[in-house]
Amino acid sequence: MAALPDDWSTRHSVLANARRTAALINALSGTGDREPQPKPAAEAAVAVAEVLREYGESEPVELAPDDVVRMRVAALLLREVFAAEDVDAAAAALNRLLAEQTGPLRLTSHGGSAPWHPHLDSHDDAPWDEWFLTSSCLALTVLLWDHQRPPGGLCASPACRNVYITSGPGPARRYCSRRCATRERVAAHRRGQRATDTKSHSGSGSGTS
Repeated sequence: MAALPDDWSTRHSVLANARRTAALINALSGTGDREPQPKPAAEAAVAVAEVLREYGESEPVELAPDDVVRMRVAALLLREVFAAEDVDAAAAALNRLLAEQTGPLRLTSHGGSAPWHPHLDSHDDAPWDEWFLTSSCLALTVLLWDHQRPPGGLCASPACRNVYITSGPGPARRYCSRRCATRERVAAHRRGQRATDTKSHSGSGSGTS
């Protein structure tokens, strides 16, 4: 087997693969506050390729518009896992995907270019959408198994609705980023201030003459 980069295990860990899943879903869905509608397939292909490179995909990373269309279908299926309200619902969504969309578990080293690791796609040269869906199912399944809670969620900000991965101890997250959390806290504060001002003005006019 060829010499491997020292950081291979880190770049291809279960958590890294799960985070790649979330990043790809968001790039394909176009649900962020700066991009409320999905991009055209050709433009989305560039964004998806950037995510793949960021998470260590080997060159060349080449996606056709048809690849993106099929990957969007996979992204919609995966969003059901992130939308689950509790661990039981997330497990049920994953069980459906594992039964209907993935193949049997197999090990591959990609011809000796990587350490042996598990895959659920049909072969090493499977199309992008099959690889995306099956590798995501595998990573999300292991996270749920390991932490016994949903592996991710949908951002609670109505202006965003991106997906995100939950990991580590601590209270459950509600937002995909600090930016969204801060924006919603500010909005809630302003709503509360307006309600207080309205009540104050209403009360000041209720006296008798």
